[in-house]
Amino acid sequence: MALRRDPTARQLRLAAELRRLREAAGLTNRQAANLLGVSTAQISQIEYGVAGVSEKRLRRIAANYTCSDTELIEALVTMANDRTQGWWETYRGTLPAAYLDLAELDHHATFRHDVAVIHVPGLFQTEDYARALFAYMNPEFPASEVELRVEHRMKRKVVIEGPARMPYETVIHEAALRINVAGRAPMRTQLTRILEMSEAGHVTVRVIPFAVDDFAGAGSAMVHLGGAVPRLDTVIRDAPHGTAFLDSEAQLEHFRKLFRRVKEGALTPEQSRDLIHQLAKEL
Repeated sequence: MALRRDPTARQLRLAAELRRLREAAGLTNRQAANLLGVSTAQISQIEYGVAGVSEKRLRRIAANYTCSDTELIEALVTMANDRTQGWWETYRGTLPAAYLDLAELDHHATFRHDVAVIHVPGLFQTEDYARALFAYMNPEFPASEVELRVEHRMKRKVVIEGPARMPYETVIHEAALRINVAGRAPMRTQLTRILEMSEAGHVTVRVIPFAVDDFAGAGSAMVHLGGAVPRLDTVIRDAPHGTAFLDSEAQLEHFRKLFRRVKEGALTPEQSRDLIHQLAKEL
């Protein structure tokens, strides 16, 4: 089997989990290779995501690593067997890999939690809002590059607007709702869109108002995607060097606690809708 040149974030996550299982069993690469009857190079290739792993071999790995978490094993088998060629694949080679990885992770997620402090969450953005963001942040881009990113962002909405809608909960700071990104009329349309989506049964919107006394979480913006089991959750954060995908157990638990804390300081969904409606009227 040919080695992968550019494994996706999902393929890398499977690889990382297999490495963690080996390390939890206290085995070196060489010991694992001897147990499985393969070379140490093959173990390394699997654990770096450049080589796939069959269901049969994955189950042998779990047995030899004495992993008894059947739910985790079945979730890893599903990942190993996944051959999904989603809509995002049409953008391979034209958009950065992180765009495709995020769309793929969205597709497989069991839920999504967002914390947005400066900008409206991507899944809520209108075309005008997204276009203004991409154009401002990338002034060197020709219009065609901006439109490609807008198109991709609009297609990502299928996870909350399409037939297989995942539960979506977001906490948005009032700052993100007040910053006039695209002009008054487009911003009014943007706020109206958030209001419309907040009425959907699978969507929960909470707003942190400026009036809250003790909000120190300006750096708490994040995306938390649910995996088939909690251990396979992923947190995504924007970083100076690009998009960071976080998945260690310690990191995941930290951001679960952070999301709960941010949510506790927010208005109720009903109060949030009232505030958004008022802000829309002011435009």
